Amino acid sequence: MPEPQPTPSGEPHRTAEAVDALAALRAALRHRTIAGPDKVDAEFDGLHADLRTHFPRLHAACERVDLPDHALLLRWPGRAADRPVVLMAHQDVVPTNPRDNWTHPPYEAVVDDGFVWGRGTLDCKGSLVAICAAVETLLADGVEPAQDVWLSFSSDEEVAGTTAPLAVATLQERGVDPWLVLDEGGMAVTGAFPGVSEPMAVIGLAEKGLVVLELTATGAGGHASTPPTPSAPAILAKAVLALEKRPAPASLPDPSVRMLERLAPLTRPPMRQVLANVDRARKPAAAALAKLGPVTAALVRTTYAITQLTGSPAQNVLASTATATVNMRVAVDDDVDTAVARVRKTVGKNVQVEVLDAYEPSPVAPIGEAYDLLEQVTAEVMPDVAPTPYVVLAATDARHFQRVWAPVYRFNPFRMTESQRNSLHNVDERLEVSSYLEGIDWYTTLLRRI
Repeated sequence: MPEPQPTPSGEPHRTAEAVDALAALRAALRHRTIAGPDKVDAEFDGLHADLRTHFPRLHAACERVDLPDHALLLRWPGRAADRPVVLMAHQDVVPTNPRDNWTHPPYEAVVDDGFVWGRGTLDCKGSLVAICAAVETLLADGVEPAQDVWLSFSSDEEVAGTTAPLAVATLQERGVDPWLVLDEGGMAVTGAFPGVSEPMAVIGLAEKGLVVLELTATGAGGHASTPPTPSAPAILAKAVLALEKRPAPASLPDPSVRMLERLAPLTRPPMRQVLANVDRARKPAAAALAKLGPVTAALVRTTYAITQLTGSPAQNVLASTATATVNMRVAVDDDVDTAVARVRKTVGKNVQVEVLDAYEPSPVAPIGEAYDLLEQVTAEVMPDVAPTPYVVLAATDARHFQRVWAPVYRFNPFRMTESQRNSLHNVDERLEVSSYLEGIDWYTTLLRRI
């Protein structure tokens, strides 16, 4: 393991010498833990074996609750069980495209230029191993937690699988009522919001819902030498363009208002005054954010993304049907039925709209004692980073927990540049070693403060 590097506050990382945390992460990254039809059981078995090797105290101290499909649910007994904490991560990763050109091979866990490179560093084996390293560190120091600590590591998050809901059901059966649940989602980001140059720790209070739609247009088939007007692809194209030209209305839900109010002191006038008073001017603020770029637009509205298109099976055959898949992320102040009805109205009656998959936006976690602790720990470990509430734009396992319990939050305590954020589910995913060690400090501090 490299020498501990100083944090921005000048303090050295406190990872116990007994925990070779970088070696543990590199070992985890080398396993191609892909869920779904391409799952290889041996890869998950290998990951579990390496976790046992690198974190023997954790596995000796924790009760393991049996769950199927390689999910891990571990209980670290505390002095009391009335205010338990659940720390979450997922073991599975998205596949890589063999045609992609990575700087370093995605499953070799190369350490270069201060980063560890590989699929899963950010999403989210980095968090999983950092949590384990924090527990191992505290056990090496003889620490007994004040409350029960549960570690819930699902094995099929990337394919919207069943192991996180099974963990929820198991905890309910055991009467567990968490005081705090923490999953992936937010991060310590730089350059993510216009006018804010300081790094921000965006802590997710909620996440958007999801709807997958299939749009279908029909037309005359036949030989390509006698094309009809309009054709099925043309009808579909008109519908797709209508969705792009007429997006969902922009609005500012309460969590986004709280975020903007927290960011106001970090901006310059006149933006500072605008953000400080955003609660009294939600409609114009939402309209302005919708025009600033795709990220800020996604913060203020339900979004439509056309992800798949199909048409004729051959180059000289007319398409009798043309289809488009729409991936819709539903804002927390919207709902599935309203969002689908809006799409039907926009594309018109000549296009069939079928719902393939859907779930509602999550409830919103309270800004209270548990959230305040996350901000306090962030201020202690990352004093140069400004914590702020946030609505997570993507999907996480946390939504299953938040259907049952209110205090569910989303934060990976790692620093990410724009380039790193763009590497999620993409080429050259990587995590800075010093940030990874800082993240272990963050989890360690959280567990001590609990």
